[in-house]
Amino acid sequence: MASMAEQLASNLNFNTFSKAEDLKKRLWFTLGALLVFRLGSYIPLPGIDTAIMADIAAQHSGGFLGIFDRFSGGALSRMSIFALGVMPYISSSIIMQLMTIVSPQLEALKKEGESGRKKINQYTRFGTVVIGCIQGYLMVVGLEALVGTAGNHVVIDPGMFFRLVGTITIVGGTLFLMWLGEQITSRGIGNGISLIIFSGIVASLPHAVVSTLELNRTGALRPHETLIILVLAVAVIAFVVFMERSQRKILIQYPKRQVGMKMMGGQSTHLPIKINSAGVIPPIFASAIIGMPITIIAFMAGKGEGGGIATIANYLSPGKPLYYILFIALIVFFAFFYTAIIFNPEETAENLKKNGGFVPGYRPGIATAEYFDYTLTRLTVIGAAYLAAVCTLPELIISQYNVPFYLGGTSLLIVVGVGMDTISQIQSHLLAHQYEGLIKKSRLGGRKG
Repeated sequence: MASMAEQLASNLNFNTFSKAEDLKKRLWFTLGALLVFRLGSYIPLPGIDTAIMADIAAQHSGGFLGIFDRFSGGALSRMSIFALGVMPYISSSIIMQLMTIVSPQLEALKKEGESGRKKINQYTRFGTVVIGCIQGYLMVVGLEALVGTAGNHVVIDPGMFFRLVGTITIVGGTLFLMWLGEQITSRGIGNGISLIIFSGIVASLPHAVVSTLELNRTGALRPHETLIILVLAVAVIAFVVFMERSQRKILIQYPKRQVGMKMMGGQSTHLPIKINSAGVIPPIFASAIIGMPITIIAFMAGKGEGGGIATIANYLSPGKPLYYILFIALIVFFAFFYTAIIFNPEETAENLKKNGGFVPGYRPGIATAEYFDYTLTRLTVIGAAYLAAVCTLPELIISQYNVPFYLGGTSLLIVVGVGMDTISQIQSHLLAHQYEGLIKKSRLGGRKG
């Protein structure tokens, strides 16, 4: 027999959506905020020759500069005020999460609940400013020496004034995006930072399709190769949906107990653990860690500094073995790291013990926690392997045919993962709205009775 939640989910329709006023306000706010982000990505940095910058970006579109540009929604190739995107905020978040494990003070602060979370968020914002200033200054310095094909410099009037204005503008753009993402999370639908990255990738998809068709028209890409790539993209999307919905259900039993004159409990339920508990966080974090240093190296190499910098940029560029080794290692690390943050086996076992629940065949407490940890580790191994395969194998194949990055595995994973999470939150709001409607009807019926 279907549960009440399943019955409500099956009855969700457009009529329900039209009556959910709070959900509509959240959706309109989210769309408006993303529109502001897209408009801001077209506002150029003061003192930049946009035509020369576009020419240089086109030359490096196949490298990591193109990959990072995709995450910023094209803001980097246009050198807009959002050129850094949200990567400094993501880098600061990674550092703070690592510090909560190393520092006892931050770990205690994390356990304080809402007040502790607010303080950690404040530290994350301060970290974003520091990282943004360092990355922004290095980027502005690198811009001063970039030269187009005609020999003209990207920066119209280089100097200390340009460096100061450019750094402040870029950091200000990053802080605005950080604030915008937080507003989407609290007043809109979905995770704001993830949606900003999502919208940047989606905005590039039409250009990706046109570029692929152009390659097919000019003969650079054969028709059967185009078909293989499209089939691969559909297969990756289907595989991502399957894996993101896959979970391991652990049976939880509650014993019968007497409360007053009634016998309560005795039912069984399940504790669902997703195969990929970390979601799209590992590839985003891995891209942030490996992305900005390589981008700075690429700018430094563009200054004409050969030797070591050019060699490093070459070895770390997409398609090279060292790049994929680092990328896979970071994905696996963050898959385990983030899973350990969001699921604590000891805490889950202790809460289960307090509520009288137990896993059949395991003693409550330490034995149950060890079982949870064993199960979670095996699932995370599968999840990490899945993330690494989805993010690297399609791009390895695509790099052989010189197809634009936009159809790469990392892009598809982020788009599908964030899209599924956002749709899930929309359904949750619709279910909550229907529950409220049922409660109101029951109250009115009770009063009439």
